[in-house]
Amino acid sequence: MNAVKATRNFEQWLGHRTDLVKKDLRLKHANMKLAVFPFLRATFYRWAQIWPKVCPELAQGPQVLAVGDLHVENFGTWRDIEGRLIWGVNDFDETHPLAYANDLVRLAVSAHLAAEAGHLPLKHNDICDSILEGYRESMSAGGTPFVLGENHEWLREIAESELRDPVHFWAKMDALPTVKGEIPISAIDALEHLMPARQLAYRLARRVAGLGSLGHARYVAIADWQGGRIAREAKAMVSSACYWAKDHRGSPEILYQTIISRAVRCLDPFVQLRGRWIVRRLSPHCSRIELATLRATGKELRLLRAMGWETANIHLGSQTARKPILRSLQKQKPKWLHQAAEKMVTAVRADWKMWKKNGYA
Repeated sequence: MNAVKATRNFEQWLGHRTDLVKKDLRLKHANMKLAVFPFLRATFYRWAQIWPKVCPELAQGPQVLAVGDLHVENFGTWRDIEGRLIWGVNDFDETHPLAYANDLVRLAVSAHLAAEAGHLPLKHNDICDSILEGYRESMSAGGTPFVLGENHEWLREIAESELRDPVHFWAKMDALPTVKGEIPISAIDALEHLMPARQLAYRLARRVAGLGSLGHARYVAIADWQGGRIAREAKAMVSSACYWAKDHRGSPEILYQTIISRAVRCLDPFVQLRGRWIVRRLSPHCSRIELATLRATGKELRLLRAMGWETANIHLGSQTARKPILRSLQKQKPKWLHQAAEKMVTAVRADWKMWKKNGYA
């Protein structure tokens, strides 16, 4: 099955589980043709299909509850229950039990492709060494979340771009188109559950964001409350594409809440799974960090090491996996992550070329 057929097959499967927004799906298909990096981000379903074939030994390694669709743009900031600014992985749509190496290899592949696109001025070997160093140290130490207070000043400077300025942020929210017509009652219930007061008047808007989940319905409730603006987003969820790739073997359960609850993590109290909607607060400091806004000159390797550390924070939620993972890391050959990443880069690039030539118009 090639990438085009896999995409058609997956979207048919997806359409039986959620109401797809066809306009957003067409945008996703177009973005997949632009370059190999957005293609990677948009096609985790294809990764789940080919990863066990390209890296069979790694795919049989110690299992964790994995992020699945991990990449360099799957990191952001949020406020914890104490109001502290936290940095880490911010999207767990594709969470599934997988070998620990899946997340490391996919993160490395995304960094390789980002480097080739000019977003990260780094060499492939250095990328893998930094990710692996952070992962191994965090796994050995038992992990620690990234609280951007008195510690990690360098990371706070990277995270706070001009797009996180409240004026810019709320101008972007105000530009979102108002929903016309009805939306699912379950989405309204999910949004209102996270509001700070009952019967608060709000505007319902549509939002187009991300790449992997383009096509899923997203609704944003925007309100004025006690002298300022607030926003809540509800995104339609389905089980991980791994369930599709494995021919429906295993559990179709949505594991978003499970993975964030178990990880070494300062939780965002406004991220909740409500039925089949993942609901979160949107604010200038509660959002994903895009490569286009990244200001990490001279700190890129340090940032990748932090991403490796945070990956271990997530994997440490699978408590019985820690010792098997450390043993596995000790047994791995030198440059194993680099070699696996190169294999998957080759496979992803071949799929992208196929899509660019034969994908949907």
